[in-house]
Amino acid sequence: MNILTFDSNEKLNEAGANIIAGLVQTQPKAVLGLATGGTPVGIYERLVSDFKRGLFSFSQATSFNLDEYVGLDKKHPQSYYAYMHEHLFHHIDLPAERAHIPNGNAPDPQAECERYDRLIADAGQIDLQLLGIGHNGHIGFNEPAHALIRGTHVVDLAEETLKANARFFDSVDEVPKQAITMGVGTILKAKTILLVVRGADKADIVHRALTGPITTDCPASLLQTHPHLVVLLDKEAAGKLS
Repeated sequence: MNILTFDSNEKLNEAGANIIAGLVQTQPKAVLGLATGGTPVGIYERLVSDFKRGLFSFSQATSFNLDEYVGLDKKHPQSYYAYMHEHLFHHIDLPAERAHIPNGNAPDPQAECERYDRLIADAGQIDLQLLGIGHNGHIGFNEPAHALIRGTHVVDLAEETLKANARFFDSVDEVPKQAITMGVGTILKAKTILLVVRGADKADIVHRALTGPITTDCPASLLQTHPHLVVLLDKEAAGKLS
């Protein structure tokens, strides 16, 4: 585990973007696992800026997003399809047919999960998986549970997750109650995991995830078992670490 702490968002964004860009520069056919939410926005902005400067190309890369809400039209501004196109895909040369996001409106959600797992398997091992962490320790939308599912699956979102995501909607009642998410098994198979966390409100869960017992009650704690975990924290998120 390699933990790096930064005293500014600008430096954190630069470090995260450099890790992803360096991979794409050295492995043009890299398979990227991508995340959404507030945490990666600055990293994506930096990637777009560097791409426009001609420093690298995504033209041979492939991407798989962690998750998508169930029942939210992809044109809805809070869908992860819309998020990815707004913050990254519309601004780079990643071919649309290789930019994969689960279909939250699939008529058969279980079949969609199986389809997504097949796509990931056909692409080979994910080279780098970008992650954030929820206040309850979820990664992707893998919520705390007695047991965690290895592959892509439909999950009922925890009340804490619904409340946290309500800031993106007009009210908590508008937040979809389910999502399709990559399983923890798929996440842990990535060659490198890049965990990015910001804010003092995440300090407790960062400490628990990185130093506490490994338990499915805190899915992010399973990251301690990964052989190549890189953690980027702002100084507030790192506040409880020695």
